[in-house]
Amino acid sequence: MKTSHRFYTIALGAMVPIFLTGGPAAAITFVSERSSLQGTDSLDWSSLGRVFTGAPDPSVFLGNSFSATTESGLGLTVDISPAVSPGILPPFVFQTLQGGIETNFADGDFVLFTGLLPAPPPAPGNPGPITLTFDQPVMAVGSQFAVDDIFDFTGFISAFDNDGNLLDAFTSPGSSSLALDNSAAFLGVVSDRANIASIAFSSSVPGSAIGINTLSLVPGTTTSVPVSVPEPGATAMVALAAVLMIRPRHGLN
Repeated sequence: MKTSHRFYTIALGAMVPIFLTGGPAAAITFVSERSSLQGTDSLDWSSLGRVFTGAPDPSVFLGNSFSATTESGLGLTVDISPAVSPGILPPFVFQTLQGGIETNFADGDFVLFTGLLPAPPPAPGNPGPITLTFDQPVMAVGSQFAVDDIFDFTGFISAFDNDGNLLDAFTSPGSSSLALDNSAAFLGVVSDRANIASIAFSSSVPGSAIGINTLSLVPGTTTSVPVSVPEPGATAMVALAAVLMIRPRHGLN
């Protein structure tokens, strides 16, 4: 076989599978700063209309599954795994404030909290995870994250597609304090397409409650131009034509 023919065969074999598979898989990346996510939508947990103030009012507690809506109108479902230990309070939203419930979120932030057993620190709590499932897949989503009464921990964020397949998972070191200084770790994921159907937040601490503040998102858009994927027969012809164009004119015996 001439070298030119060998080159043609190898190149065609390498190029055709790329066209037939419809291009590369989606790229999921981790972001540790809210500004890097470049969110165009958000969800402040105070929008649920039920905020725990410390008063004995059972109506402020949330179920382990409930619905919420972002500022732009995107619906989502929140699922928090039920607590295993007895006496753990149900999930609730609280506002972190100087002289009130102090955290290392920003002063005034509303925090979705998985629930704890009122006790001296470190108090037993519901470790979650907190899973958010969107009515329509999004391109990016994230929140700041903290663990109750634990100074140092590892936070986890996992992203899934519409079929429940894991797109990717990331870890990040985090810390908790009473400083109200907005130092809570940010855990976010960004995709190059709107394929993030759900995310889950959790931590490395098995018996402590977790909390997230305002959710930042980049929803998918119905006005984007879809990428056309040629039929298999057409892709093969495109690949063949491309290889013929780059085949050397003069081969070696």
